[in-house]
Amino acid sequence: MGDIAHDEVSFYSNAEDYWKEVPATVDGMLGGYGSISIIDINGSKDFLRKFLGEGEGKTGTRCALDCGAGIGRITKRLLLPLFSTVDLVDVTQEFLDKAKIHLGEDSKRVGNYFCSGLQDFAPENGHYDVIWIQWVIGHLTDEHLVKFLQRCQKALRPNGLIVIKDNVSYEGVVPDEVDSSICRDLAIVRSLVAKAGLRIIHEEQQMNFPKEIYQVHTLALR
Repeated sequence: MGDIAHDEVSFYSNAEDYWKEVPATVDGMLGGYGSISIIDINGSKDFLRKFLGEGEGKTGTRCALDCGAGIGRITKRLLLPLFSTVDLVDVTQEFLDKAKIHLGEDSKRVGNYFCSGLQDFAPENGHYDVIWIQWVIGHLTDEHLVKFLQRCQKALRPNGLIVIKDNVSYEGVVPDEVDSSICRDLAIVRSLVAKAGLRIIHEEQQMNFPKEIYQVHTLALR
């Protein structure tokens, strides 16, 4: 992580400052690419349905956690249709406040709204069937990502699943000064997952996204 390791505090505080200025809309959450939301959600549903259901080794549908939830775009379209209850965690309180409005009637099935950066967040042990982590790992240092994944593993129910869906760079680590984040290549992401003591049980590339954005990959971990 180089300089980031030396300047961890500003890495996180700059990101918090950036998100405070972002409009609390789907377009804001997606950096101006609101039009890809439906493609994204449909790809995620197809991915997740492979694991859910009754029977040997299947993942339950009682409770999910949406990490970096923003205004609840993923909670509303992906998680609440599949799970009985969902918790949201995000670093920006304004987004969580907007989520309660954005979710409408569905907000009755939200358990908790946690305002926290993931580097400081400890999900409840043995509580979640699925922990969904999308477009947010770039806001964690390598060390904090590993530790967060380890906490997530403890937070899973039997046959539970951690899902990372994120941009991957073509090679190495690419910093983004605008939102104070980094984009890692797939090999680095896989190595950090392994370092956390998790294994990748399935991996896919999200198709039909605009050519000009980084590839997006989805990884299911246990």
